[in-house]
Amino acid sequence: MVEIQNLSFSFEQQVIFHGLDFSLPEQQWTALLGASGIGKSTLLRLIAGLEKHYQGHILLKPKAKLAWLAQQDSLFPWLSVLDNVQLQAHLQSKTNAQTIAKAEQLLQAVNMLEHKNKPCYQLSGGQRQRVALARTLMLEADLILMDEPFSALDAVTRLQLQQLSRELLKDKTVLLITHDPQEALRLADRIFVLKKQPAQLSDPIIPDSPAPRFSQNQALWQLEQRLFSELLGEVA
Repeated sequence: MVEIQNLSFSFEQQVIFHGLDFSLPEQQWTALLGASGIGKSTLLRLIAGLEKHYQGHILLKPKAKLAWLAQQDSLFPWLSVLDNVQLQAHLQSKTNAQTIAKAEQLLQAVNMLEHKNKPCYQLSGGQRQRVALARTLMLEADLILMDEPFSALDAVTRLQLQQLSRELLKDKTVLLITHDPQEALRLADRIFVLKKQPAQLSDPIIPDSPAPRFSQNQALWQLEQRLFSELLGEVA
């Protein structure tokens, strides 16, 4: 889905990436861990085409559609839940019976259909992220860029949204940015740690069971310890 070749990028005279190679296989979840400021969100912005001044190649599958799910849900607070989910059609004045039916189906999937007529400013943080997830699904994108979408939620809501997202996006190509090794192990098919400066990728860590993973068996515990070691710089 994405192939990054020999990527170099600097910001305010600081070299963020130099000669970075990275790829995203189709229909898999890839998680990227790393300390704040290491360049995780910058990499998402580069893939999304929001940063232009780089060297190297960022190749996306032809005609691939992209969606972004961030920590800030970016909902329009004065619009209804239903209009936020079909936002693209709403802004173009192209809402119709088909778009409404599809939006309602997605709201049902994220357990928010009963709130469809509420303005979004009346929703809790967890409810807003459910609506944001439904809006992402409405776009029918091939590639989903997730920038810590669950980090501001309480523990129970975070767990619910992680499981729901993994279920509803199981056939999509997802790049998940996170600070949380447990979240990466719960959701991802492949995990990388971004570290050092310029940023470099660790070898991939690949759990041997299907996601989402909730049992704390010895194998997952060992992988979690390895991820913490990578983040702490104990593994070269």
